[in-house]
Amino acid sequence: MPKRLLVVESPGKVKKLSQILGADWIVRASCGHIRQLSDEGEDSLGFTMDDNHVKCRYIARDHQAKETIQKLKAACSQVQEVVLATDPDREGETIAWHLKEALGLREPKRVVYTEITEAAVRAAIANPRKLDLNLIGAGLCRDCLDKLVGYKGSPLVWALNNGAKSVGRVQSATLHLICQREREIQTFVPQDYWSVWVDYAEGFRAFYKALLNTQTEAPANQEDVNDDAATKNDTQVPESTRVLSEQEADRLVEEAKRHPHHVVQYEGKLNYRQPPPAFITSSLQQAAGSRLKFSPDKTMQVAQKLYEAGLITYMRTDSVMLSPEFCDSARKWLQQNDPQNVPKNTAKHRSSKTAQEGHEAIRPTDVFKPSAQIRLEVTNDEFSLYVMIWKRAIASQCSAAQLRKTLIITQSGDILWQARGQVVEFLGYARYWSNLSKDTLLPNLQQGQQLTLEDAGHEKKKTQPPPRYTEPKLVQLMERKGIGRPSTYSPTIATLKKRTYIELAKDILHPTTLGLEVDDFLQKALPDLLETEFTAKMEDVLDTIASGKQAWQRYLIDWNQNYFAPAIAKAKTVPITVSNVKNAGSTTQRNYETSRSKCPECKNNLAKIPSSKVKKKYFLKCVSGCDNVVLFWSDYSKSWEAPRSSNAETAKTDSGTKTAAKSQKSPAKAANLTKFPCPVCKKPLEEYSYTKDGQDKTMLRCSNPDSQNDSKHKDVAYFNTASGWWSPKFGELKSESNSSDGASKAKTTKTPTTGKVTKYPCPVCKKPLEEYSYTKDGQNKTMLRCSNPESRNDSKHKDAAYFNTAKGWWSPKFGELKSTKADNK
Repeated sequence: MPKRLLVVESPGKVKKLSQILGADWIVRASCGHIRQLSDEGEDSLGFTMDDNHVKCRYIARDHQAKETIQKLKAACSQVQEVVLATDPDREGETIAWHLKEALGLREPKRVVYTEITEAAVRAAIANPRKLDLNLIGAGLCRDCLDKLVGYKGSPLVWALNNGAKSVGRVQSATLHLICQREREIQTFVPQDYWSVWVDYAEGFRAFYKALLNTQTEAPANQEDVNDDAATKNDTQVPESTRVLSEQEADRLVEEAKRHPHHVVQYEGKLNYRQPPPAFITSSLQQAAGSRLKFSPDKTMQVAQKLYEAGLITYMRTDSVMLSPEFCDSARKWLQQNDPQNVPKNTAKHRSSKTAQEGHEAIRPTDVFKPSAQIRLEVTNDEFSLYVMIWKRAIASQCSAAQLRKTLIITQSGDILWQARGQVVEFLGYARYWSNLSKDTLLPNLQQGQQLTLEDAGHEKKKTQPPPRYTEPKLVQLMERKGIGRPSTYSPTIATLKKRTYIELAKDILHPTTLGLEVDDFLQKALPDLLETEFTAKMEDVLDTIASGKQAWQRYLIDWNQNYFAPAIAKAKTVPITVSNVKNAGSTTQRNYETSRSKCPECKNNLAKIPSSKVKKKYFLKCVSGCDNVVLFWSDYSKSWEAPRSSNAETAKTDSGTKTAAKSQKSPAKAANLTKFPCPVCKKPLEEYSYTKDGQDKTMLRCSNPDSQNDSKHKDVAYFNTASGWWSPKFGELKSESNSSDGASKAKTTKTPTTGKVTKYPCPVCKKPLEEYSYTKDGQNKTMLRCSNPESRNDSKHKDAAYFNTAKGWWSPKFGELKSTKADNK
């Protein structure tokens, strides 16, 4: 019988760890976070603050988390010892604390490992420790900070009435970077300039550098630096010092042709370029984005699978350090396979000041494991990412690359010309991680040597605005600015996309009009929250708390009292004006496709707003200034209709969810109760009057007021047809005069019949529909269904049913079938 229980975060680890630990262990997963701050108390924060203490109330995250807690409690009762093995970071430590509290554990053992291999896991089990209260304090502080900012700040942007859903400590600062760049692009004024060049018969081109005895410099030669976010489009084309008029460019060309040319300086140096460090979270996301076209979110999902399979080390890390065991293993691999690339001394890399001690960079767990074997065990995406991680880790242990860099400066009259070249003499690490620019070969020349001019000319160019960010570049910027930490880069970008504050088009991030409006308002309402220095300082404080140098409750109380509470009070005084909202980001107003349908208020054409959430892939909205004019396509009426009521609007912060239900109902006549019972709760149905397409109509719905917000009642709607009251889900109601209890449950008795095949195609599989006869409420009826016998047990076909109405065949899901002569009934 098992004696010990190991609790991990991800279910994907359970099988591998069970194989390693054997029958003496039970391995169970918490499936991530099991608890969250409740929505109780002031502003639904779930915690209270006085002058000295913060009191948090945590509850199970959802129904699944409740079940997980119960299952873990049952597992705890079967064993003598519980060991918590959540992920080795601040978030993992916090989850371990929540497990301790939820399961009622007194002194649970805490173990950490950065790779799921037998050696690493058994070493961790042999060296347990207590929970780190400092890391836990930092985690709890972040929970409270994120909810405080989200729940106090989000109502400010709801007042914009433009669909804005949330404000976040990290997401708003990140959104500001994107919007700030967009405004720089829109206000950028391009300028003409000329690049002047000369071609020599000796076989190279030189560019204008400067006039003799002047201090004008040519563009600085950029040293090669490792940029994991760089793409092929980032390669710079060589050009001259910028000449600002065509007249001056013409003069330089004439002077070049008039005077002889000779070499005044020739330099050839051997440069050593050190290998880049192994991946950390941010560099992995950047490289996967630029080389594999993975989003940060996808990169982390794929890396999680590799980690759970025991193929790589833990993927949320900001440390570039590698274990001595791996360095020895990589050196042996190089000695066997690439002995010329074994360095005398391996390059030393430094982690950032905030990197967590004891962590490693992302690396393969076994450099000798054949790639052909791994290829059979993982998906294509997982294999591509694994190979990239393997190459980068091996490259970090290789010799430096050797590059012969050449500089030639020539002179004609009083003009200096310059050419730069580079030749790779030894690839070194670049054999595995290619990040070197292409060779540019220059001839061997002597100082003072005369040159033969072959041609001279100039090229007109324009200055370019700063580029918009790609996802890899944004991650790089967040890291450099100190916004967020490794575990938050990917979720932050995903949240901004989900909120439709930004959108990805051709691998480029663009702020939407909504995102620009939110950022414009927050610049007036909460300007400090958008400043990268302000957000970075908060992250630094969390790191200080994690190291035990500051008390988290004291910091949270002071931060709220001294900054946030007064800032929110001041923000509430910022007027919500038309200029705040309508004109915000007007320079980047999107040009939507125009519909032929007119706005019912201003009579202008409505715009087609793309949306993946509706079947037609777009809805109609007035963009001419009318408020709340939105139309959605109805398959039932084959027309554009206004929504009956607005749905609940959800605002998610960086760590929680808050719902503000807003409802807009048109005035309705007093409801008349009927004798028909609701098919869900048995309370009486009521008549409900409404207007549709300019016509007054009536339907039956449940008279219970609570039913309007109950998902079980969403299909309780009976419409008035030629045959009486009818519901797409519950069928037909008998007339009140023929029903003693005012209602009749729809009972259907299907009778075997030979289906007559029609020429209508099934909307699912395109096979012909057939007529199907059945008896309902004592009446013989006919419907159309798919003629394929296998469709009866196929869930995709469950809605492929057309009923005979006064207007013809109609389906609640697929709408109306037009009558054709070919279908002879």
